[in-house]
Amino acid sequence: MPPESAESPGQPPSEEPPADLLAVLPRIIQFSAAVTKGRLAERATEAAGLPLDRPAMGVLLSLRTADGPLRIGEIADRMQVVGPHVTRQVQALEKRGLVRRVADPHDRRASLIEPTEAGAEGANRYVASLLGWFTEALTDWPPQDRDDLARLLARLVDDVTARLARFDEYGEG
Repeated sequence: MPPESAESPGQPPSEEPPADLLAVLPRIIQFSAAVTKGRLAERATEAAGLPLDRPAMGVLLSLRTADGPLRIGEIADRMQVVGPHVTRQVQALEKRGLVRRVADPHDRRASLIEPTEAGAEGANRYVASLLGWFTEALTDWPPQDRDDLARLLARLVDDVTARLARFDEYGEG
């Protein structure tokens, strides 16, 4: 499927970017860093009671939010990383008893990854800590603003993820 525009996925636009997008980019980067690399992630990890690095916690969270066990490639897609990165994390989490491999009912040659009880409990504590923090941060927001945030954030993530998928498909970068 060809790109939707004449420009290749991931390439800068040929004209000046819109000022509103240029203004919001630093805020997106700031938010991303605050959530993933800042004190919030550290505090949530401490609350989870699992001294894990962010990539390992990312694997547990991917499994926590899934409808069932996942293949390594599915975890990698959810985390926007490559499979070997996830394989290393899964091996380390297995050694700690936080995930396990189970047979894929559709392909006995393949295995799926699922959290153990300890892994699921730790991921649940991590999520509860994040949700508690966000609940406090947004406590003064009217319900409509919270709904708008959820809707627009979902749309942003979906659109960026789709654009990245096209970028990967064309092998550019």
